[in-house]
Amino acid sequence: MGTHGYAAPEYIMTGHLTAKSDVYSFGVVLLELLSGRQSVDRARRSREQNLVDWARPYLKRSNKLYQVMDSTLECRYSRKGSEVAALVAYKCLSQNPKSRPSMREVVKALEPVLGMEDFFPVGPLVFTIVVEEDKVMDMKVEVEEKHQHHHQNHQDRHRQKYPESAIHGGIVLHGDNGHIVGFTGTLRRQQRTLSYHRERGA
Repeated sequence: MGTHGYAAPEYIMTGHLTAKSDVYSFGVVLLELLSGRQSVDRARRSREQNLVDWARPYLKRSNKLYQVMDSTLECRYSRKGSEVAALVAYKCLSQNPKSRPSMREVVKALEPVLGMEDFFPVGPLVFTIVVEEDKVMDMKVEVEEKHQHHHQNHQDRHRQKYPESAIHGGIVLHGDNGHIVGFTGTLRRQQRTLSYHRERGA
C-alpha cells in the first residue's frame, strides 16, 4: 500500500485507498508482466524510468505495442491476447478512478486470453515496414516455411538468369569472353591448364 510505482495517483494525493486504487495497482503489475520491466527503473533513460508514464500511450495502439512487449519472449505469445491484455492494463491505469474497470470486469476480459493460440510463428520471416513522410503507414510479417526451400528457389532463379554459370548460390565471375562463369568452372579450367603445362614440361 503506497509503494512507489504501484500507488494510484489519487491515493498519493489524498491518502484514501479504494477498490479502484487496487485496480490501478493491478494494472501496473499486468504491465510489468507484458513488458518484463520494473515499475520504476532508475537505470533506464529518464523518459523510461517510470514504466506507466512511458508505456501507457502504446498500450491501446496495436501497431506500437511491440515496443512495450518483453523482447525476451521472442514473440512466442498470442498476438490477439497481448492486445487484449494491453487494453485491460490501459484501462486499469486510467488517471480517473471512475474510468477504471472493476476487478470482475478485468477477470472477465482476461480469461479468454488463456485460450488464444494465434501465436507468432517461429522461423525465418520478413518484417516489412512501410514509411511515408517519417510516419509508419503499414507493417507486414511474412513467414518463410522452410529456409531450405527459400534457398532452392534462389538457386532456380539464379539458373534462369545465368544459364552458363557453373555455380549457384556462390561467387560468380565474368569470363574473358564476356560470359558469366562460375567460380567452380573457372577453377576447373585453371586446374586443366596447370596439368597441361606440367605434361608439356612447362
